[in-house]
Amino acid sequence: MASEFPIHTPEVLDHERAYHAFNMVLRWSMLLLATLISTLTLWFATPVGFWGAALIGAVVFALGYVFLVRHEAHQPLDVWTEGR
Repeated sequence: MASEFPIHTPEVLDHERAYHAFNMVLRWSMLLLATLISTLTLWFATPVGFWGAALIGAVVFALGYVFLVRHEAHQPLDVWTEGR
């Protein structure tokens, strides 16, 4: 039974690219907000101080980059690709 809607039309691929771009902007925003909130909270609300907060902020950014941004950036745009 053939599908009524073709899967790989130019409109669908454009939509996938736009969704991927939006998803990446959202992930970068989440990462930067998490880093900023944790750094400022540790700096001003705890006795850790600036350098301790900056170090922990760098660790939060590095871990967030590895788990949020880097993994998704290497995924193919086509969600029907094998292994996605």
